[in-house]
Amino acid sequence: MGESYMEIMLDTANTKSIYSCQQFLNLTGVTTNPTILKKEGASNFFSHMKEIKKIIGQIPIHIQTIGRTEEEMIEDARVIIEELGKDTFIKVPVNQAGLQAIKKLKKEGYLITGTAIYTELQGYLAINNGADYIAPYYNRMQNQGIDAMKVIDSLRTEIERTQRPTKILAASFKNCEQVTTAIRSGAQR
Repeated sequence: MGESYMEIMLDTANTKSIYSCQQFLNLTGVTTNPTILKKEGASNFFSHMKEIKKIIGQIPIHIQTIGRTEEEMIEDARVIIEELGKDTFIKVPVNQAGLQAIKKLKKEGYLITGTAIYTELQGYLAINNGADYIAPYYNRMQNQGIDAMKVIDSLRTEIERTQRPTKILAASFKNCEQVTTAIRSGAQR
């Protein structure tokens, strides 16, 4: 595997926060999802995303599909890429429909972030289906009594064992201790 370093991505759609953080952080990406966008009150999804892309320049953006079925997720992905460009990562929930969508979208050359990961098995399946990033939800796992640190460590071990290029984009943090623990466990992002 290549050089390993920590990447810092913001999980927001707030343009002021993105601009502000970019002044003092070496950002490597911005992630967003329908819940975050709703909180921002963005009236036009694609206009808002294009505004974010103007702020971040060449830094990747990860946008979640809103479809529930494989077909809806694939259609969402196609529309997102058509509007925002092929350098956009498509966030797909790692459930049965999502895994089917990931498999097909990867065959078509899409950049994929497997998201909403709570278990080792979900992560393993997303890695096997070719996800570029996997996003285990740290705080949500802890809230459900799942050892988030162990899950992230197991996913890191699997990536190393299989020599897959998948990267761990740990998410859903509520405090700094969770972030540092995730990094110690093997999350790169």
